Amino acid sequence: MTKTENRIKHAPKDTVKQGWVNRLSPDFAWPYLQLMRADRPIGTWLLLWPGLWSIALARTVYGTDWMTTLGLMILFAVGAFVMRGAGCVVNDLADQKYDAMVERTKGRPLPSGRVSVRQALTFLAALCLIGLGILLQLNELTIKLGALSLILVVIYPFMKRFTYWPQIVLGLTFNWGALMGWAAMGGEIGWPAILLYVGGLFWTLGYDTIYAHQDKEDDALIGVKSTALRLMENTPKWLIVFYSLMLGLFAGAGYLAGIGIGYYLGLGLVLLHFIWQIRALDMDDSAGCLKLFKSNHHLGFIMFLGILAGQIF
Repeated sequence: MTKTENRIKHAPKDTVKQGWVNRLSPDFAWPYLQLMRADRPIGTWLLLWPGLWSIALARTVYGTDWMTTLGLMILFAVGAFVMRGAGCVVNDLADQKYDAMVERTKGRPLPSGRVSVRQALTFLAALCLIGLGILLQLNELTIKLGALSLILVVIYPFMKRFTYWPQIVLGLTFNWGALMGWAAMGGEIGWPAILLYVGGLFWTLGYDTIYAHQDKEDDALIGVKSTALRLMENTPKWLIVFYSLMLGLFAGAGYLAGIGIGYYLGLGLVLLHFIWQIRALDMDDSAGCLKLFKSNHHLGFIMFLGILAGQIF
């Protein structure tokens, strides 16, 4: 058996079996890249999109040149990759006991013993230092906002032990870039950014509730809570509520920013995507739930193109 075949055989069930991490990464880096979910970029994209939306929408207000705008987007992209990885390490440190009892996650580096707690903490410190280096390239307000976000990163993994709504804290965390992006562009937090942030919270409530349906049986057995367990068969109705609120808040953000009609046409496409998600949802099909969850990356791209279209038209 080759090294790659052995890695694929022993990789966690929620990893990308044929992904580049299992096939190409050096031996010393392999478990750490798995720990930070480097082979599963969907989390990075979902963390990054609110920041890119906010940067692009702020350009409508501040008229920032494209070179500056693209430079900020690149910094946010690298920062999202690094800090999403750091968040995964924090999550796995907090959940290693629970992960060991869930079929999908028991093969992860920490519960399987391939990475020790001490090694994970050292790796976490290295990721945070890289994130700090990126953050220090931005203005003072953005630096302060970045530091505040660490509070949410730390408390989120523990919320599923106390509330059926941990996805609210995840939404507050994953959409923080909407505030940071606007602050990086304008040195302030404008109302469009606040509406993007709150709208993004409802977006996260929707897509992560779909994601949580993958593990609802295991979660119920080990005593972990989620919106999937709280909402159960009523999930589609609640998705309509979550996604409607998101669209309304995003429409308000565009109105306050004074963006053009192309933006609202983009929101129309986002609406169609949401309708498809809700109609296609089978809460007992884990693979289908994962597919719908991942499709929100495409939704983020549609939203971004809508902002660009609003600036052109």
